[in-house]
Amino acid sequence: MPEIWVFLIAILAAFILYKVLKTAKKIIINIVVGFVILIAGNIGFGLGIDYTNWIVILTCALSGAFGAILIILLKFLNIAF
Repeated sequence: MPEIWVFLIAILAAFILYKVLKTAKKIIINIVVGFVILIAGNIGFGLGIDYTNWIVILTCALSGAFGAILIILLKFLNIAF
């Protein structure tokens, strides 16, 4: 009987680990795409966005592509950054 419980717990742990890693993969891809958009927009429009600014890094890391587009738009309109 204890073997069945260990087997069920192992299946549950594998399922949870799969879901967590799948979600982490999507988050990492979104962050990388955000930074690529930010760099491409900065080079393409010549905006001069400072990559060492912690607000730029956090916005792009937490929001991904949407944050990068927002930073580019704010810089293009001379509102921030």
